[in-house]
Amino acid sequence: MPVPRNQTAITPAYRGRFAPTPSGPLHFGSIIAALGSFLEARRQQGEWLLRIEDIDQPRVNPRATDDILHCLDALALEWDGEVVYQSQRQDRYDEVIAQLVRDDLVFPCACSRKQLPPGPYPGTCRDGLPAGTSGRTLRLKTRAGIISFHDRLQGKYRQDLQSSVGDFIIHRGDDITSYHLCVVVDDHDSGITAIVRGMDLIDSTPRQLYLQESLALAHPQYLHLPVAVNPQGSKLSKQTHAGAIDPARGPEVLLQALRFLGQSPESRLRKASPREIIDWACAHWDIDRIPRATEIQAGPYLAGLTGSDQAGSAD
Repeated sequence: MPVPRNQTAITPAYRGRFAPTPSGPLHFGSIIAALGSFLEARRQQGEWLLRIEDIDQPRVNPRATDDILHCLDALALEWDGEVVYQSQRQDRYDEVIAQLVRDDLVFPCACSRKQLPPGPYPGTCRDGLPAGTSGRTLRLKTRAGIISFHDRLQGKYRQDLQSSVGDFIIHRGDDITSYHLCVVVDDHDSGITAIVRGMDLIDSTPRQLYLQESLALAHPQYLHLPVAVNPQGSKLSKQTHAGAIDPARGPEVLLQALRFLGQSPESRLRKASPREIIDWACAHWDIDRIPRATEIQAGPYLAGLTGSDQAGSAD
């Protein structure tokens, strides 16, 4: 199977990325993902790229991208190269979908979400559309067997993709390319070698590994950080009314995020600028100090750090 075009000819030994969805400004959980991925890239003397995952236009807040860029700048989290926007890459996604169709790795599905039972996709349309129906989505054919990978923080992770998820959607019924396909193609085309993101996305990783395999692409390394949760145990997000980070309080935000990630910033940094804190963190970053937990209560770290705006999500 041919490797899709846009292979990066020369990449550094390490290239990471941060990929927020612009449904709102960044919240504390987003900062955890941004800071962890940034510091690991810098500690590895690699590059840190920024991608705005705006392919799902109904979810996009028109102001959010500018708010995200301003917040990262205020926190001295400087990205390398040009910002990538998924909304500008639809032709690329269509090209990859066409390749999967040619290779007979996908099939049209007429099922709506309401028509399907809970659990993995039961294969209703895999061998052909039922009479009188037409395809709404495209699904990738899965096969029996365990997909496993070694997470640099969480250890070995295993999933029987077929029995857990089944054939999964790569192009949605509302004519939007799926998150999984976009992420895999974007990471490949950008030469991403390592992904640092929240533990809430670890269940998605086997699907992305399977897509990489289907497209004959290399697998990046993965490191899934503990997720920041509210007192009810829900991930901080727009849906759970997580407050937006106030960029004017950058030093406090960074220090609390470092503590959340198990680091021990020196007391003198309480009066330091974001740039000074980031410089210290790059020199002292240690992934062995990150708690090997799936989630951590964010409350103790949030006092006074958030505003009234609502926050978006991030990969």
